[in-house]
Amino acid sequence: MKLVDILSPQLVFPDILATNKEAALHEICVHIAQGRPGLQAEQIFDTLNEREKLGSTGIGEGVAIPHGKLNNIDKLIACFAKSTKGVEFASIDNEPTHLFFILLAPHHSAGLHLKALARISRLLKNQDFRLRLMNAQDPQVLFDIIQAEDAHC
Repeated sequence: MKLVDILSPQLVFPDILATNKEAALHEICVHIAQGRPGLQAEQIFDTLNEREKLGSTGIGEGVAIPHGKLNNIDKLIACFAKSTKGVEFASIDNEPTHLFFILLAPHHSAGLHLKALARISRLLKNQDFRLRLMNAQDPQVLFDIIQAEDAHC
């Protein structure tokens, strides 16, 4: 599975403004829902927030992978968001989170959901890749960086 199969340039947000976990998730959910009939920001937020209650998806090194399952989608949806300032996200290393890959899966797709999470985790282990994402500001440039890294891994 390639990440660019489930991520589009329209779902790349170069600088979210929120600085705490709840506000950041809400801001990202509003972006995801815009222009997507059937998806509501509050529904996405509730799904991601419920998952966060089980334990933070902030995996350290400035990265979080919020994820959840929705009943009203029929394919995986990925979103990338970046916070230049950083978000207090209760990450496992207690450092601010800057890079967010959000994954929304159909309720019935456990296998694909896990493969996508593994793919995202593998890509984000590369420190150079994380730095290139941090240094880019344009949504298309960010998408191109993700696409290039995705092609090499």
